Amino acid sequence: MSMFESLGRYGVAIKLAHSRNKSIRALNSLPVDIQKDIGWPASPPNDPQAVLSQLLLGSAR
Repeated sequence: MSMFESLGRYGVAIKLAHSRNKSIRALNSLPVDIQKDIGWPASPPNDPQAVLSQLLLGSAR
């Protein structure tokens, strides 16, 4: 595997992570009733799982 293949793989991984985080931010910005309708797990901010998600994903759920 060449250096350029490795760089290409890293670039794709970064692009996918950015797209995933952008989607999560978009879903989190929806009103709570719409989040519930589509099955998005809306958690209160004081929920320990929401704190863990914020640490791992960079945005609160």
